[in-house]
Amino acid sequence: QVQLVESGGGLVQAGDSLRLSCATGVRTFSSRTMAWFRQAPGKEREFSAAIAWSGGNIEYGDSVKGRFTISRDNAKNSVYLQMNNLKPEDTAVYYCAADRAIRYWGRDYRMASRYNSWGQGTQVTVSS
Repeated sequence: QVQLVESGGGLVQAGDSLRLSCATGVRTFSSRTMAWFRQAPGKEREFSAAIAWSGGNIEYGDSVKGRFTISRDNAKNSVYLQMNNLKPEDTAVYYCAADRAIRYWGRDYRMASRYNSWGQGTQVTVSS
């Protein structure tokens, strides 16, 4: 496993924006699909977004589609999540995760079990 460190969370009002960052120590970062998940209190971890190693494939969860944008900078070993028009239901701890496989996309990008490296999470709280 490798280290992933999320940052950028905070307390905002509905309609505001936040940009989350995830810095990694993954030496093969540029060859791995990366994802963002979130977990609200009392709920299961939920898929938010995934981006393939090249950036050529991107997918979003239904609840964030059209508002969130995932991106990556392979030169900086980092992945980002731009979150616009935030809603109170977006309140959660947000985690970035690295795929266990190399150069793999597939249809299971929504499955948390596919990712074997996780950060500690960053709290996002959206007030109404």
